[in-house]
Amino acid sequence: MAAGVSRKISAASARSHTRRPKQSSPIQLPSGLFKKILVAFVLGLLAWAYQAIKPPPPRICGSADGPPVTAPRVKLSDGRHLAYKEHGVPKDEAKHKIIFVHGLGNCRHDAVISTQLSPDIVEGLGVYIVSIDRPGYGESDPNPKQTLRSMAADIEELADQLRLGSKFYVVGFSMGGQWLWTCLKYIPHRLAGATLIAPPINFWWPGFPANLSEEAYSQQLPRDQWAYRVAHYTPWLTYWWNTQTWFPSCAILAQSLDVLSRQDLELGPRIIAERAHEAQAIQQGEFESVHRDLIVALGAWEFNPLNLDNPFPNNEGSVHLWQGDEDRLVPVTMQRYIAQQLPWIKYHELSGSGHMFPYAVGMADAIVKELLLGENSKPQI
Repeated sequence: MAAGVSRKISAASARSHTRRPKQSSPIQLPSGLFKKILVAFVLGLLAWAYQAIKPPPPRICGSADGPPVTAPRVKLSDGRHLAYKEHGVPKDEAKHKIIFVHGLGNCRHDAVISTQLSPDIVEGLGVYIVSIDRPGYGESDPNPKQTLRSMAADIEELADQLRLGSKFYVVGFSMGGQWLWTCLKYIPHRLAGATLIAPPINFWWPGFPANLSEEAYSQQLPRDQWAYRVAHYTPWLTYWWNTQTWFPSCAILAQSLDVLSRQDLELGPRIIAERAHEAQAIQQGEFESVHRDLIVALGAWEFNPLNLDNPFPNNEGSVHLWQGDEDRLVPVTMQRYIAQQLPWIKYHELSGSGHMFPYAVGMADAIVKELLLGENSKPQI
């Protein structure tokens, strides 16, 4: 038999055959480079967020890239321009002079008490109406520093420049109603009378019972509850919230039919016929018009309307508040409370009416006659 071959295996060789192969480790970035990448990502995210929440600059009328100026305007003491439109009899022949303040998303052309007012009332009572573009709307310059006091100041300065006299009437519809609260607060001595038509409610006004405001707030559409919270608590997010597409924005800005009552829908053809200037209303940009409205209306007010004094203690004038009991934008329960707290306001509640009741046949006549003559002649609507 052939002799077996004996081989010696060294310990080092044995270990080399039994040792597990080393696994390749992931690429290691230098710690300094990783920090730089993280900082760049965070800065990029912040820059995106800033651009998303920052509203674009307004396209000011008369500027190089802005719409043309076509309306008569007055130049205010701070340099801004306020556009207006005259209706009714000539100013010099008028017996009653009214300043009309439009609502959200409207402009000087949407003076419902003028466009719907019968010629008999206009001529018979000698009614002159001047409607304005509120700041940022139509052809009026924006006012980024707008306050409640500046609203009343704009009204008074317009009246002085147009020479409306020592006293004049004011009428405000919907969001224009908040301007009337400021007139009652800051320039009551200039008023011959005032009419608030479905004025907006600030759920955070002090003086409302908590259960009343909470119940009224809960009756708003969920999307509007969120939009109102944003405007009140984080106003700097208002532009982003109402232009983003992730969540439902404010219903009225999105032109949702969910905020319209039965009567509002029935009045649709009349409203559409009158709303031919909607694009012009916000031609300078949404932020300094409709978004600014939400921020001011739902923000912290510098006075409480529930504490206002009667501007006409000797009955030399009157204040009226008109409200539909089926209004889905403005809670009727809170208007009733305001009327109870301010008994000098003549409260007119319309059964079966929504937010757009001024467009109903005969309503403009009734509103104006009640203001000027004290005649309560509500039409059947």
